[in-house]
Amino acid sequence: MTRGTVPGLPSAHPLGELLPGIYLDDPFVQRWTAGMDEILAPVFLTLDALDAYIDPALAPADFLSWLAGWVDAETDEQWPLPRLRAVVAAAVGLHARRGGVAALREHIRRVCGCEVEVIESGAARWSRTPDTPPPGNPNPQLTVRVPADRWDEVTRSRIARAVEAMCPAHVPFELVQAQR
Repeated sequence: MTRGTVPGLPSAHPLGELLPGIYLDDPFVQRWTAGMDEILAPVFLTLDALDAYIDPALAPADFLSWLAGWVDAETDEQWPLPRLRAVVAAAVGLHARRGGVAALREHIRRVCGCEVEVIESGAARWSRTPDTPPPGNPNPQLTVRVPADRWDEVTRSRIARAVEAMCPAHVPFELVQAQR
């Protein structure tokens, strides 16, 4: 589908009617403004419906790929439309929680369609006692356990890309097959 002029689309704001009274009876001015109306009508229509374009639940199907790029959502052309809409809609919220285990699990579930177990080495704790040893392992590490029935090359590479997109750059990760 292409977006552009729509033949015969009436303008929501005809310019000829907005001119001072002296120009309302001038045929040349009215023809000229009618030509401008024909050019501007699709612009006004698009601006009036802008919220439908930027809402993933309402956006036209062919517009979702552009919207996905706008919010940095990883998508696949083969996905069904409801899944594509869900991934694009969740992208902004996931960016706000980026780097957390829950956000990573949710991202993998949406992008890859499977539940994984994520084990991280770090932790945080508050203490009133000075020199309290920090929890977790001082060496950052992330382990993602993938279900055995999803341990194929395509799913593993998708999960690896999802982890790389959501995991802090200084944290190494490994994918392991979960025991049945």
